[in-house]
Amino acid sequence: MTIRSLFEGLFARPASWVRALLRRDQLEAEMEAELASHVDALTADLMRDGYSREEAARRARVAVGAALVHKEGMRASLGLRWWDELRADVRYGLRVLRKSPGFTAIAATSLALAIGANTTIFSVAKQLLYERLDVPQAENLRLLSWTGTEDHVAVHHIHGDYNPVPGGLLASSAFSYPGYQQLKSQSRVLGDLIAFKSTFMNATIARQAQRVQAEMVSGNYFPVLGVRAQLGRLIQPSDDAQPGSGAVVVISDSLWERDFNRSPAAIGESIKVNDAPLTIVGVTFKGFTGAKNVQQSPDLFIPLTMQPVVQLSSGGGSLLNKPEQWWVNIMGRAQPGVPDAAAQSMLDGELSAIVRATMPVRAGEDVPRLRVRDGSRGLFEQGQAYAQPMAVLLTLVGFVLLLACANVANLMLARGAQREREMSVRLALGAGRARVLRQLLVESLMLAALGGAGGLLLGYLGRNIIPKMTQNAWDSGHFQIHFDWKVFAFTAAVTLLTGLLFGLAPALAATRAEVIHSLKETTQTASRRRKGTGGKALVGFQIALSTLLVIGAGLFLRTLAGLDAVQVGFRTDHLLLSEIDPPANRYPAGRDIELHQRLEQALAAVPGVDSVAPAMDSYLSDDSSDTDFLPEGESYDKGKRQEENYNVVGNRFFETLGIPIIAGRAFGAQDTPTSPKVGVINQSLARLRFPGQNPIGKRFAIDAHDSDGHPGKLAADWIEIVGIAGDTRYRNLRDLPPPQFFLPYVQQSQVGGMDYEIHTRMAPAAIAPLLRGVVQQVDPDLPIVYVRTQEEQIQSDLQQERLFVTLTSGFGLLALTLACVGIYGIMAYSVANRRNEIGIRMALGAQPSQVRGMILRESSWLTGAGILVGVIGALGLTRLVKSMLYGIQPWDPLTLCCGVLLLMAVALAASWIPARRAARVQPMEALRHE
Repeated sequence: MTIRSLFEGLFARPASWVRALLRRDQLEAEMEAELASHVDALTADLMRDGYSREEAARRARVAVGAALVHKEGMRASLGLRWWDELRADVRYGLRVLRKSPGFTAIAATSLALAIGANTTIFSVAKQLLYERLDVPQAENLRLLSWTGTEDHVAVHHIHGDYNPVPGGLLASSAFSYPGYQQLKSQSRVLGDLIAFKSTFMNATIARQAQRVQAEMVSGNYFPVLGVRAQLGRLIQPSDDAQPGSGAVVVISDSLWERDFNRSPAAIGESIKVNDAPLTIVGVTFKGFTGAKNVQQSPDLFIPLTMQPVVQLSSGGGSLLNKPEQWWVNIMGRAQPGVPDAAAQSMLDGELSAIVRATMPVRAGEDVPRLRVRDGSRGLFEQGQAYAQPMAVLLTLVGFVLLLACANVANLMLARGAQREREMSVRLALGAGRARVLRQLLVESLMLAALGGAGGLLLGYLGRNIIPKMTQNAWDSGHFQIHFDWKVFAFTAAVTLLTGLLFGLAPALAATRAEVIHSLKETTQTASRRRKGTGGKALVGFQIALSTLLVIGAGLFLRTLAGLDAVQVGFRTDHLLLSEIDPPANRYPAGRDIELHQRLEQALAAVPGVDSVAPAMDSYLSDDSSDTDFLPEGESYDKGKRQEENYNVVGNRFFETLGIPIIAGRAFGAQDTPTSPKVGVINQSLARLRFPGQNPIGKRFAIDAHDSDGHPGKLAADWIEIVGIAGDTRYRNLRDLPPPQFFLPYVQQSQVGGMDYEIHTRMAPAAIAPLLRGVVQQVDPDLPIVYVRTQEEQIQSDLQQERLFVTLTSGFGLLALTLACVGIYGIMAYSVANRRNEIGIRMALGAQPSQVRGMILRESSWLTGAGILVGVIGALGLTRLVKSMLYGIQPWDPLTLCCGVLLLMAVALAASWIPARRAARVQPMEALRHE
């Protein structure tokens, strides 16, 4: 048998089945015609034997047999019988669901909410953690990174990601430009290597100054990624050949739409980027987000060798010829047949040789070890930030789905008991148990399909709710959730699994029915009561899951409340924040100080402004700076931590933020660029570095080591401590107030960009245009960006906590609702089936209060068992989110007690109506039914 004939045989039957299904009317006509031809032929034969036409036709029909049997046989041989039965099951299921609209609505709504929540969270997790760059064959991209000992690695100047990892190591994906060039020329194990660096720059487009995200890229960047231009051309190797020679820029689709209204005339336009004129030569296609991430596209793409022109280093000059400055990211494509481990080993040896040849490696320092990582998601910085929160949310919505399944399964068990007689009649008439099982599973899957369709709609409508909840009010950058086939496939899989989960147990219970007993009405009560045990187990499971969700919501709520109650140590009302970042090529060291002085004076003169204070770092913005702090008499020790947090501020900083001066004085007009250098320390630093002493009048030095981390000559000008300020939170609300010191910016040699703290009683929307107008008067190409209030900045710091409180509270409320419905349903069903028993009890002298107490006790025992299991589960699972809590432990007694009391109250409230109904049973009426 040839391979061709084998494949033809394998696909012949499925092909026949598809043809028969698609041409069903033609098939039926052909079967009818074939049977008729057989009957006609046999009739003709009998007539030749001497029979009359009528008798011959009768004998022919008898000989051929029933046409229906033959048709069924032919349909079965083609595989159409099960399809016909399935269609019949679907039609019957539709009638059953339509006959019980209340049950269908409750079950479908419960499933739609649970599946919708799962779809929404999955779509966000997919976008953040699993989406790949929108380039051809993104799975082949590889990102180069390295690891080294945190305190002993030979690399001391890293401009990019810098992440501590377990084992005293650090990891980074930043490399020097000379190192990139050598790796590119020597590498044979990866395809052509590209380099890129994402950063923010000032741009003047159509006479409007703005802050843009730019990606400086190597000349082979777009060809290696396989990206084509939507309009014009992209950056070419010739644009990146010589430093400063490629004065061109490619703009993104979003910037093209925002600033040029998608006009083709944008090609050839000149814009300013950090005061450097660049010509627009092309537009990237929509959806291309660069090589850094998949969430948001850079606005501009600039040749990497334009760095000395558009983005001077902090010390001035070019980074292209400095092997000690590690700042570019490197990516390449995997070569066919070359494993990542082999490529990593080869490139690691090349990097080691490059480092030793181009950089000083002192005794005790180690060379970084190169790593080859998956580059299909860019730098994947969001993985570290969102992996745990997304895992927690997916787990929680998984519990919600289980809760909904248990709720619907409980409803179907109760409904199955009502249909027990119907199933018994079917079995008595000859239906097989497998046939009944399939019918009930089809009904369950149809119900799940209704919930899945509703969940898909809810997921689509709510797909951007979480991105909007995590978006800062002052930041225009946001990412959209792509609702693609993967989301549809996930929803379909969840819907199918859900239908099987809640439908299998009721279906199996129905097929195990005893036909004789079920057909006897006198045994229905006892039979149904025995089957109520399964429903109670499901309700207990619901209560356990609800307990877990409610306790989780309580922990996050307590965390948010604790963070909201944190005393930050400075004024937060009527405080406006903004950022001004002058380009270093236009405002080098010295001139930037003069610029900020002019801006400070101009902003202070705006009507409605009470005071203005520039600062290097604004509080609670997740930014911080530190440097050496050496009191006079203390020498530098590399093996000892001597760095402290610090901030470079304006003279009215403490007044503007309302930070109290505990001793000494704040900065003032007497502190000028030519006056003796002064500083202010906070209380924590005074206690730490000057225990039992008065620090006022003492001196200290900063920057006690050179740029490579080795002892250097101390500054000739000591800094005198003139004041002690109150403690304040610095980076965020979670960290305790750190020791820190303050320096006046007018006494520094260079400050670069600064945040402006502006105290005003005007509304931000009203004063922001005035502030922008003042800055534009000083420099038309200088934007003032990220204008927000200090309260908005604090809310930004609490985004994750607020998001978790919102979502977990919603999940907890849904859980309570479903548990309430489950408890009410099972207790009401129990009371209805025990009506005769209750009537006998009351006839024998039981009081209504005793009957009511009996039902409430049963509900309490059921609830207590579920709560106990839920609390045990919560104690185990909440330990996994310990790092996300603040001020409390996962076993917080108050949260546990409140959660238990809330569940008990809900359970008693849900049981009260059935209990009251049981207490009102009339004995004679109940016994008459018996």
